[in-house]
Amino acid sequence: MNDRLKQLYKTVILKHNKAPFHYEKKEAATHQLEAYNPLCGDRFKLFLEVKEGIIESIHFHGYGCAISKASTSVLAKNLEGKTMKQALALCGEFQQVVSPDVTAKNELEEFEAFAAAKDFPGRLTCATLSWEAVQSFLVDKE
Repeated sequence: MNDRLKQLYKTVILKHNKAPFHYEKKEAATHQLEAYNPLCGDRFKLFLEVKEGIIESIHFHGYGCAISKASTSVLAKNLEGKTMKQALALCGEFQQVVSPDVTAKNELEEFEAFAAAKDFPGRLTCATLSWEAVQSFLVDKE
């Protein structure tokens, strides 16, 4: 892994772990999702406010390692305001960026930072935990 990618990985994770985007409970949200990894104990509840096919807001709360928390923060920041179809496409893009079998690049620097997770196979689940929960929800809604 190149040094630029390592630094970006560290920077994005530290930033989003320390000050996560929309880290709060929103019990009145139209949809609540669970993202849970029983192997490590990471657990987040995602609160989506969806109106007329648009994700107006995403908030989350819970606990997990710095990687899963930062990744969930990036998810909330990047999917907010998107149509469900756009959000599903972004979930796919994120999955491609972190997949060890794919050499996809993404123009979103925050997504690209998580490409470094490929070098840490044990951390891939941490990076994809909330993305997979949202992706599954969106597929069910299609």
